[in-house]
Amino acid sequence: MSFWAGFLHTLWLTMGDVAPIVMIFLFFQVVVIRRKLPDMWRIFVGFVCVVIGMSLFIIGLEKALFPLGDIMAKQLTAPEFLFPGRGVLPEEIRWQDYHWVYVFAAAIGFASTLAEPALIAVAIKAEEVSGGTIGVWGLRIAVAVGVAIGLTLGTFRIVTGTPLHYYIVTAYMFALIQTYFAPRSIIPLAYDSGGVTTSTVTVPLVAALGLGLASTIPGRSPIIDGFGLIAFASVFPIISVMAYVQLNQWRQKSESKALN
Repeated sequence: MSFWAGFLHTLWLTMGDVAPIVMIFLFFQVVVIRRKLPDMWRIFVGFVCVVIGMSLFIIGLEKALFPLGDIMAKQLTAPEFLFPGRGVLPEEIRWQDYHWVYVFAAAIGFASTLAEPALIAVAIKAEEVSGGTIGVWGLRIAVAVGVAIGLTLGTFRIVTGTPLHYYIVTAYMFALIQTYFAPRSIIPLAYDSGGVTTSTVTVPLVAALGLGLASTIPGRSPIIDGFGLIAFASVFPIISVMAYVQLNQWRQKSESKALN
């Protein structure tokens, strides 16, 4: 299938996916609110841009991001890379043998989170609302560190084959305890930060990485072990953002005590 044929096919499917949203807006505007939409032409042009952009993004996922994550996972777990002298996997594989997988997961999690458009938008709004107390880069780096830690633990779980709920339940219990001690002003933002990280840039790479690892590591199932990395990328930013603000408060108190 040529590029243009694939693009037209994806465009048609995207229009079908977006159509229910448009119908809901039109229903409430015409039936419930009973007012004419202001600047109809601008809204129509924006709708066309959204449909075209989503179609191109879906094609980009299929052509680049999904294959890239899958290829990197397979290369990092290949026997000739892990054991250059042997070229084959030994009878017993240790979790330490996959140290480059953990490094790659942390690095790609950190970098993709910094590039996440949804997180950038939330960080800008958070700085405006807080009057500069919460910095754009401070929040973005705090969330990126959380995602990096989460993906490192997530890939460790895939390598070792341990149950997913052990990690997720423990992480949320820690987040709940941390919520009790965190400032009330940061709690909603921290929990929202866990959601905005798993968006357009991060999810395709993370999903492809998890499935690629589970399909190449012996004894792992893509269905059981391949999924779940996105859950790690969602919960650990909550912890890291609250920790970021709590450390800032502790630093400010220490500085004020030193001045007094």
